[in-house]
Amino acid sequence: MMKSGTAAARIAIVGLGPRSLGALEALVAHLADSGCRVVVDVFEPSDAPGAGPNFHPDESPLCLLNIPFRDIAIRPPAFSRAGSFARWYARHTGNQADPDSFPPRADLGRYLQARLQDLLDISNGTITIVPNKVARIERSDAGWRVHAGDPPRAPYDEVLLTPGQPETAPDDQLAEWQDHARDTQGQLAQAYPAARLAERAQDWAGRTVAIRGLGLSTFDVLRVLTCGQGGRFDAQGYHPSGREPAAIYPFSLNGHPPFPKPATQALDARFDLHPSEVDRFSQAMSQAAVADPDTARAAISAALEPVVTRILTDCGATVPKGAVADWLDAEWTDAGTQEKDLSPMDMLRSGIALAEGACAPTTGYAVGQVWRKAQDALRAGYNPVETPVETAEALVAFDEGLKRYSYGPPLSASRELLALIDAGIVDLDLAVDPDFTLTDSGWTLETGGNTARASVMIDAVLPSPDLSSIVAAPVCTLVENGVLSPLSQGLAARTAADGQVLDEQGHVVPRLCLLGRLALGSVIAVDSLHDCFGKSADRWAKGVCARQEPRR
Repeated sequence: MMKSGTAAARIAIVGLGPRSLGALEALVAHLADSGCRVVVDVFEPSDAPGAGPNFHPDESPLCLLNIPFRDIAIRPPAFSRAGSFARWYARHTGNQADPDSFPPRADLGRYLQARLQDLLDISNGTITIVPNKVARIERSDAGWRVHAGDPPRAPYDEVLLTPGQPETAPDDQLAEWQDHARDTQGQLAQAYPAARLAERAQDWAGRTVAIRGLGLSTFDVLRVLTCGQGGRFDAQGYHPSGREPAAIYPFSLNGHPPFPKPATQALDARFDLHPSEVDRFSQAMSQAAVADPDTARAAISAALEPVVTRILTDCGATVPKGAVADWLDAEWTDAGTQEKDLSPMDMLRSGIALAEGACAPTTGYAVGQVWRKAQDALRAGYNPVETPVETAEALVAFDEGLKRYSYGPPLSASRELLALIDAGIVDLDLAVDPDFTLTDSGWTLETGGNTARASVMIDAVLPSPDLSSIVAAPVCTLVENGVLSPLSQGLAARTAADGQVLDEQGHVVPRLCLLGRLALGSVIAVDSLHDCFGKSADRWAKGVCARQEPRR
């Protein structure tokens, strides 16, 4: 990992989940070809370094990835013995990976920990995991000081922050509900850790439960409340155990469940881009990332429209002239309004039929699947450059809006939701932005003349990466001190292409880097496992080596 004759740079990494694992793997690979030497302290207080909370090995096996085996492409570095995830899975479970199945997140966590162990084994003691929580970091004349216990760790030449999604202050609604749950008989719970939720749910048999949110996390919650309490699904539907809640009411602002991914590799292949189409999209993305918002929108739409039209035609759909362009125009201006006339049940049934291939793809479904397959090209065009703020806002909003298609759940999850509705356990009648009345026993939900009284509320909403709402150290202090500053309202921190933090004036904060979700806007499509092991990690590693060259 090191070459003799050079001074070793001291690197601190705050956090050790998939993002920092990818960064460390990239750093070790680049060190082999550079003349620099480093020693790395990685600060991670959890008992699952390498996996992080999302993929904790002890998490419930009911929590599934939203990526099938066939699409998990996080190739290990040459020095790793773990091999691919599918190969590792077969070796450790004795089962061949079904390419169309969606594995438990805990299994991926165990795999990531195996890759971390391979990394530590070849590091010759130059990578140390420090099991302490970082309270704050600060600059000194000698470098960065990391306060994680007493005394502060020796000055570091560089610090990399990989905080994932740190704790945030509750929004107004959630804060009110937290106070309400403390003062009444109502119970407020978090979706994760799911193992903890499963324990609490043992006391909820026969009760009415509401779920705040109708995204991917809600499918995990539904499994915990049903299968986790002894119920089971089969081809005939859901078979209750009698230990699950009597009624479950998920809800969101629009009440629409996300669209599931195509069920099989053959169905998914219908949305593959031709090489020439990938090239055109890549060029359009590179142009859009440095253009004004109108030019950016036009470039992306011009690249998407012919691809989507071809796919729809190949699948036997009739495509009126201008229909794809109109759909894209609506998506840019007000994402999701194309489905505003669909009820939650209509949306669910439509999504299932589309994922099964039982009907020709809709324009939205085709756009979403194409966008999913173009994510690498999206990041490659956007992340290495400095995008104008208004353009960043437009492109990030477009990407986030399309997640209802591109980040969809397994088809099995949507079928399970339908089975629970048919069994009379889940009800979507209150799914669309209900009103709430706080009661001594919990909450009353009301919309469109329908009402329900819930004694349990589960929060399944992922907080936004708004820097001002973060309360976890050391990020909150860096924000308060102006070291981390947002690109704009609604977007996260300013960073350079290699992850170096930029201040409010756009100047580099020397040798402080940030990778991941808290840089949304400076980078795009960050809520992806693949991004953790992609080019952003490579650019950071190359930057570390380049900045150490004067030490030769």
